[in-house]
Amino acid sequence: YLKSIKTLHSTIGFVPTMGALHQGHLTLMQQSLAENDYTVVSIFVNPTQFNNLEDLSKYPRTLDADISKISHLNSEIILYAPAVDDVYEGEILSQEFDFDGLENQMEGKFRPGHFNGVGTIVKRLFEI
Repeated sequence: YLKSIKTLHSTIGFVPTMGALHQGHLTLMQQSLAENDYTVVSIFVNPTQFNNLEDLSKYPRTLDADISKISHLNSEIILYAPAVDDVYEGEILSQEFDFDGLENQMEGKFRPGHFNGVGTIVKRLFEI
């Protein structure tokens, strides 16, 4: 779809999320709307960011409420909410990245593999 609307000089802003949208997400969307011709918001609970399956299963999934928030903010926002198979094509694996030690800070300190999961999904979303 994006190929059909993108022109040589148009810009597309991208706000990747895992859903359960809050004011911080909406502010990022507003900023993207102000700075770009088009805004795409993804909602995808990325399994490769979780080293604990219980945490993954407990992560809030509020797609209907998220869609409502997005449409109330601006009906022109393009939503991409893929299924896990759409992104990982049956092979849910993280790529390995060199984060120069960052992977041992913040969430990575408590969740081994977290940053590889984040890097993997960001890379995949940009490649779609």
